[in-house]
Amino acid sequence: MLDGIGEECGVVGIWAPGTDVAPAVYQGLIALQHRGQESAGIAVADGERIARSVGMGEVRHAFQPAALTRLTGHLGIGHVRYSTTGDSTVENAQPLLGRMPPGGSLALAHNGNITAVAGVGVPGDSTADTRLLVAQIGDEDGPLDAALRAVLARTSGAYSIVACDAQRLYAARDPYGFRPLCLGALPGGGWVVASESPVLDLLGATLVREVSPGEVLLIDDGGPRSTRFAAPARVAACSFEHVYFARSDTVLGGRRVQQVRRALGRALAREAPATGDVVIPVPDTARPAALGFAETSGIPYDEGLARNNYVGRTFIQPEQHVRRAAVLLKLNPIAEVVAGRAVVLVDDSIVRATSMTQVVAMLRAAGARRVHVRVASPPVRWPCFFGVDMKTGTELVANRCTPAEIGRMVGADSLEYLSVEALREAVGGAESCVGCFTGAYPVPVSPPTRLVPGRPLALTPTGRPHPKTKTPTLLTTGDRRPWQELRSDYRS
Repeated sequence: MLDGIGEECGVVGIWAPGTDVAPAVYQGLIALQHRGQESAGIAVADGERIARSVGMGEVRHAFQPAALTRLTGHLGIGHVRYSTTGDSTVENAQPLLGRMPPGGSLALAHNGNITAVAGVGVPGDSTADTRLLVAQIGDEDGPLDAALRAVLARTSGAYSIVACDAQRLYAARDPYGFRPLCLGALPGGGWVVASESPVLDLLGATLVREVSPGEVLLIDDGGPRSTRFAAPARVAACSFEHVYFARSDTVLGGRRVQQVRRALGRALAREAPATGDVVIPVPDTARPAALGFAETSGIPYDEGLARNNYVGRTFIQPEQHVRRAAVLLKLNPIAEVVAGRAVVLVDDSIVRATSMTQVVAMLRAAGARRVHVRVASPPVRWPCFFGVDMKTGTELVANRCTPAEIGRMVGADSLEYLSVEALREAVGGAESCVGCFTGAYPVPVSPPTRLVPGRPLALTPTGRPHPKTKTPTLLTTGDRRPWQELRSDYRS
């Protein structure tokens, strides 16, 4: 995916007796850098006190070497942030610190979107969800694991949490398992929890299992101990983790993400075949899907777009004009691969379509005879309420236009998507959330969101769109101006 959405954050927690864990937490955050580039933070405890360091930007820029040397202790947590809510400032960087009665301290970081705690709604334009959670935990009596269970039992939303007091590490996951979190065993008796399994690989840990929905893990000298704050609800892990967010080497739900994406490409070739001379991916996330498409279609695979790896993922840029400029810096067509040929361009998803327009124009300027766009996920038509930065339907091009209209908008000869049924089969059947594709959310969403200006989306008690809700379409023709003229639109 080239533009459109971001996910709020990645987390890591480490317990390793006899070791200063700050360097390992730092390395774990680098492995999760794709989940957030706006800020990073580490909190470390030594049995008596918690020390914290946070900074803006990527992990390698957020911490001064001297700050890391002051973070000493055998347990710690870390966080990388993409701000779905709140300003991108150091004050909003996590982990956050709080107080525990009768005078102890806690640090907490989370990935997701908490909508209410004990009936207290969270404003959508602030970073109040994590702060409210920390404050509510601080008001509880007893140890942190009991406080977590009490507060999370009355918390609504999607979240994977790492937390610590001065002596123990904690991890928790919401009852639906929207956001990922896994547990690994370190050599020598240590433990690690992280948003994605490549953190475990980097640190030499063995994947034990995923943290269960509705579970709180307490980790200390006795190892991990499991308690529950809620019975597991219907498992509804985010399908967009498989489509785009997670690293291809991550294991989610027992499936390697790369293999899932390859299966998506094979299904796409069967459902939406195209006649072409070459299949090329939008790098990097769409490569496995493009390989699967090429295998099933029999059309040769090649790399037709070179990627500048020093720009970063464009979804992570919070401002639209920054995303547009980043696409121009990020990709460049390889003329020898596309010139004079009918190109099948495979991407993992389309949200706003602004960047796809640029890429199609790039390929035509490089001599492509035809460009057929194939998307290895269904049309994104509905907002997300569970930790993904899709707050309004007006941002979603598929909410306004049919696939054929989007194809004309981006200047493609054709454009088709994967079906919801094929996506479900590839990522694990019913055990996934596909609300952004179907409008059928795992839990009721409130208040209703506006998909188009002045036209509210009615939701039934199950979270499904009301059958009488109508969404007008908007036909936008493609812009076929030369690439040099298109570039000038995105320089500001």
